[in-house]
Amino acid sequence: MQPNTHTLTPSQLNTLARDLLEGSFPNVVVEGELGNVTRPASGHLYFTLKDARAQVRCALFKPKSQWLNFIPREGLKVLARGRLTLYEARGDYQLVLDAMEEAGEGALRRAFEELKARLQAEGLFDAVRKRALPPFPRRIAVLTSPSGAVIRDIVSVLRRRFPLLEVELLPVPVQGEGAAAQIRTTLLRADASGRYDVLLLARGGGSLEDLWAFNDEALARAIAGCTTPVVSAIGHETDFSLSDFAADLRAPTPSAAAELLVPDTAALSARLAALQRQMASLHANALRQRMQRADRALLRLHAQRPQARLAALAQRAAQARLRLGSAITRVLEREKATLRHADAVLRARHPQGRLQQLRARLQLLAQRPQALIVQRLQRDALHLRGLARSLHAISPLATVGRGYSILQHDDGQVVRTITEVAIGERLHARLHDGTLALRVETPTAP
Repeated sequence: MQPNTHTLTPSQLNTLARDLLEGSFPNVVVEGELGNVTRPASGHLYFTLKDARAQVRCALFKPKSQWLNFIPREGLKVLARGRLTLYEARGDYQLVLDAMEEAGEGALRRAFEELKARLQAEGLFDAVRKRALPPFPRRIAVLTSPSGAVIRDIVSVLRRRFPLLEVELLPVPVQGEGAAAQIRTTLLRADASGRYDVLLLARGGGSLEDLWAFNDEALARAIAGCTTPVVSAIGHETDFSLSDFAADLRAPTPSAAAELLVPDTAALSARLAALQRQMASLHANALRQRMQRADRALLRLHAQRPQARLAALAQRAAQARLRLGSAITRVLEREKATLRHADAVLRARHPQGRLQQLRARLQLLAQRPQALIVQRLQRDALHLRGLARSLHAISPLATVGRGYSILQHDDGQVVRTITEVAIGERLHARLHDGTLALRVETPTAP
């Protein structure tokens, strides 16, 4: 094969192919399942989108890969939007994405959570705005499909538990396009009619897509705005919808909603029987109390007759006279005792007796000075003798009498030490029977 002017190099061919792909598919949306998900240190995201028969390489570059509100993982079904291109260096055909989101139920779940959070932040689901259900509803409206088993189950439970209740079916579509709008219209019309005590929204179980009509924002706001209490029983026990949160009561199943709406007839009958017994007991007690009051009133009536009152007054007067006589006697006795005591006191304080007492006391006082003088003289004599003995015991004369003498200067001062005398000085020695004149010759120390 000879080269000619139309011969291309691999890079030229890839460039032409890239231009052709990008020009033909500038913006495509592909739904598929994630595979071979990798995120290198660069922050870019690489993976494949595949279905049962084919796959295509994809790339989501940084920072767009950081804007995802979910974590890409193997097997996750997504919707990817981007442009088709060709990586010239390797000749790989790939899809460069601008955005990606979960597909199918995952996207619905995310939309459900976002709407739920927004309505909850507005206070649409607050418990304070919930209305209480009537304990004994007379008429309820059931908004559900007329062809499903749900209405049969509800009616069966209601008839078994409370046959007096009137049940009206308001047929509405429970899934599909336009179902939410029809449910909301029927709900508002039933609420405005004022015919019903309770409105019941009911539907059997299904996928999130099947229950999606009950996740409509307008329907949730209509439920919250109803003046009639609304009960929501959508799906199975594990299914939750915005209608459940906006309603005044959420029941796990339609049958459970029917049981919650009305009381049990058997339980009511037992309660009525108990109330009848209680009422009969109360009536008997009240009758017995009234009969006792009547008997006491009759006794009081007999006791208040004029003859009986006069007799009672006469008896009280006689008793009063007796009490008065006894009181007078006691007063007289007290007065007599007081007079006797006063007479004794006066007699004891008569002047004649007082004078006799004073004379006797004067005689005693006249004898007391002489006796006191004698006693005082005797005490003084004894005291003087004691003093004389004490003075004699400490007197220098007593010492001199035992053979000692007292040396004195001419001026009478006592000589106490040899240093107080001088040679040739004249001294006096006092003995017990006289005094000797002495002269100092030579004082000698011991």
